[in-house]
Amino acid sequence: MEAVLFDMDGLLVDTEKYWFQVETDVMARLGHGWTVEDQERLVGGSMPATVAYMLRVSGSSHHPADVERWMLEGLFTLLEAGVETMPGAQELLTEVRAAGVPTALVTSSSRPVADAVLATVGRHNFDVVVTGDDVTRFKPDPEPYLLAARLLGADPRSCAALEDSPNGVAAATAASCSVVAVPSVVPIPAAPRRLVVESLKQVGLTTLRDLVTGL
Repeated sequence: MEAVLFDMDGLLVDTEKYWFQVETDVMARLGHGWTVEDQERLVGGSMPATVAYMLRVSGSSHHPADVERWMLEGLFTLLEAGVETMPGAQELLTEVRAAGVPTALVTSSSRPVADAVLATVGRHNFDVVVTGDDVTRFKPDPEPYLLAARLLGADPRSCAALEDSPNGVAAATAASCSVVAVPSVVPIPAAPRRLVVESLKQVGLTTLRDLVTGL
């Protein structure tokens, strides 16, 4: 195993509830409701895709940049109070880092959002950080994971990726990574070179190495 690649929202930190609250508030400003089903369609996706969906569903004529600004303002307000790490996340990061395995954060969120979250998770835990600002194609496209592997000098086929969303799993799979899925909102089925667990507390360094090597 050459590297471990971590998603952020819903995988390392419990931010999906923040996104749902912000999306609900912004949709109210657009004169429309927001449901769990709406969130499920977008989990693990990019900000441009989310904004486009919200404008399409609401029928609003607001400029996408305004909607994105409202989203980020609302999110940063919530993040100021701090964010909780998901069960087992900090322990797994500590174990992987102690073993000297290179790591990357691979998120569809923007660089400012990632920086705000890393204030809690610890920037020192990652050799590389790839955000939505660093790619031209977002998850489920493999570009984010391919970029992370390239920056680490790792073969994607020898990397373990950890994700919580179908979009993220699809991106990591398309990049030829082995995948650990910890579904946060939408169920994810098992598949070859994919381990589905309920919590990162079930995942350790040996788990990741066995998955990558096919043991």
